[in-house]
Order: sequence, then C-alpha cells, then structure tokens
Amino acid sequence: MKILVCISKTPDTTAKIAFTDNNTKFDTNGVQWIVNPWDEWFALVRAIELKEADPTVTVHLLTVGEADADPIIRKALALGGDEAIRINAAPTESQFVAHQIAAIVKDGNYDLVLTGKETIDHNGSTIGGLVAGETELPFISLATKLERQGSTLTITREIEGGQESCEVEFPVVVSAQKGMAEARIPNMRGIMAARTKPLKVIEPIATTEYTETLQFELPAPKFGVKLVAPDQVQELVRLLHEEAKVI
Repeated sequence: MKILVCISKTPDTTAKIAFTDNNTKFDTNGVQWIVNPWDEWFALVRAIELKEADPTVTVHLLTVGEADADPIIRKALALGGDEAIRINAAPTESQFVAHQIAAIVKDGNYDLVLTGKETIDHNGSTIGGLVAGETELPFISLATKLERQGSTLTITREIEGGQESCEVEFPVVVSAQKGMAEARIPNMRGIMAARTKPLKVIEPIATTEYTETLQFELPAPKFGVKLVAPDQVQELVRLLHEEAKVI
C-alpha cells in the first residue's frame, strides 16, 4: 500500500503578518514557517499509524514549494515519512498546485492520497477536491476517522447536523480534519533519520494559472467592547441598531 501525504508550508500562528510593494506581496521577513497543522497532525500522523500497523505500507510526502520549504519537509520526514518530493515552484494558486500534485499521483500509482482539510493561511479547502477531479478518483472530505480493512477504507466524515460513514475502495483522495489522529512530536531518532531520507526535487509541469493575487488587506483593527447592564435592554437595542448596525 502506497500513501501520498500532501503537505504545505504555512506561517506560524504567532507570526506577525505584513505586506510589501503597496500591499501586493506577503512580507516574509522574520516569519517562522511550520508544516500546515491540518496536514501534519491529522493527515500525516494517520498515514504513519497505518504504516505502524502494516510494515508493508510506505508513506511518501509531497509539497509544492521552493528551497525554503526543505526544513519543513525534513520535519515531516522526522515524524515517520519514508521519502519526499518537492516540486520546485512557488504555490501561487490552488489550481496550479493541484495540477502538480495530480501529475505525481498519476505516475506514482498511490492507493491513498491524504491532505489536510485546508491550510491555516488561506483556508481555501480546495486542493483535495481539485486533485481528485484531475485524477478522476473518489474524494471524501472532512474525514474525522479512517479505518482500513484490506483494500477497503471505512471513513467517518462530518456533515451538517451529524456524521456520515462511507466505505470506499482504493485508490481514493481523502482530506483530514480534527479527530483523524493525535498530534505527535518528532523524537531524536526520527530527526536524525530524516537527514538521510530521500528528498527528490523536480521541476513543475506546464499549466495554466487561472487566478492571481492583486492585493492583500489586513482586517480592520478591533476596538474595545461596551458592557451593558442586564436591565438596560433598550440601551442594548439602541447600540446594536445605531452603532453596530446589525439590527
């Protein structure tokens, strides 16, 4: 069984976000990069658990990024991935990224492709579905549980108002979210082993990019709250109507 886990590089949640060139570019100065938590904590860790249950399972990692993504790939390898591929291109937009991933999926004959449900920087939640569409594979999104029985997967996913249980045969694309696995920290043995694990760098294939970023804008600054006494209902209504303008 071959598993491909798609990982991405995202800014640490504590990073200060700023833009340059008249707000047209993200300012990377001083930014600490991490493995996207949805990819690492849930998709990758569940793949590793499947490998631990069956030593014949191999776990490959894939990212679309430039050389500055190598440290986060090595961290992912330290958790237990067997080898990694980096497509040497800036991940400019979802369709471009999905097209690159789909080419690897087609050539690699993977049984299971795992992604996080989204990245914490753009929150697009598009890659899994786009990859499935380009490879013509089944796609199950927002999975909270994944169990394997031979070539069949039983997957639990969240739906509005409850949960849904699905059965699917390999090959399949699955996006993972909270509940799929418990986060892990690389141990020293894994960190040392990651230094020598294969990391293959390949050039991107030609594809059309359908979108471009014109400008970034930070959210409006938050202001202090106004406290209204429980018995001042009319004042609360006035504030909601005249100042907050929500009623």
